Amino acid sequence: MSLFVIIPAYNEASTISKVIDDVKRYTNNIIVVDDGSSDNTSKAAKDVTILKHLTNMGKGAAMKTGIEYAIKKAATHIIFIDADGQHEAGEIPNFIEALKATDIVLGYRKLNKNMPKVLKLGNWIINKSIKILYNLELKDTQCGYRAFNTNIYNKIKWRALNYSVESEIIANIGKNHLRYKEIPIKTIYSSKYKGTTIIDGLKIVLNMILWKIIGV
Repeated sequence: MSLFVIIPAYNEASTISKVIDDVKRYTNNIIVVDDGSSDNTSKAAKDVTILKHLTNMGKGAAMKTGIEYAIKKAATHIIFIDADGQHEAGEIPNFIEALKATDIVLGYRKLNKNMPKVLKLGNWIINKSIKILYNLELKDTQCGYRAFNTNIYNKIKWRALNYSVESEIIANIGKNHLRYKEIPIKTIYSSKYKGTTIIDGLKIVLNMILWKIIGV
């Protein structure tokens, strides 16, 4: 196994160093994609491969930059983890173990009182839309903590540059009848909510309908 961990990052100078240190317990193949940060994210990301966008292009674009670089470096397995510290690197072995019997592993966040209400509502709507459109019963379509075998990349390859990337990957799982598994993860929420907004959620649902119609 050649495991690479990819960390898309945008203005995460305050958290990226700890995330990297935690991930290093499991692999030294770490790629940080600095998506046009205006802070010191790249400087804080030490002793890893840093790929930098000159301007902010979006999470989907950062993920694509990271995966295509990793594949050139002969990566066989990929894990995406967020740069803001909301995912625990200690769960990487659970993803690796689950990958032995499937194509892609999706983390799902256990509901708790700290999860922002807007996030709970948005996830519920998107989850139901995925069920109706693609007949996939998932607990959490928007979690960014994921792992997959690189030999399926062409089947899940996405066009989305923004937060729609998670949903597009799932749409492609359904379209190509890929094997998948969900595993529970612990999520740490900061006091300042970051992530998909209500507007983002509406765009994601509209995109899923469009993907279904045009067969993406």
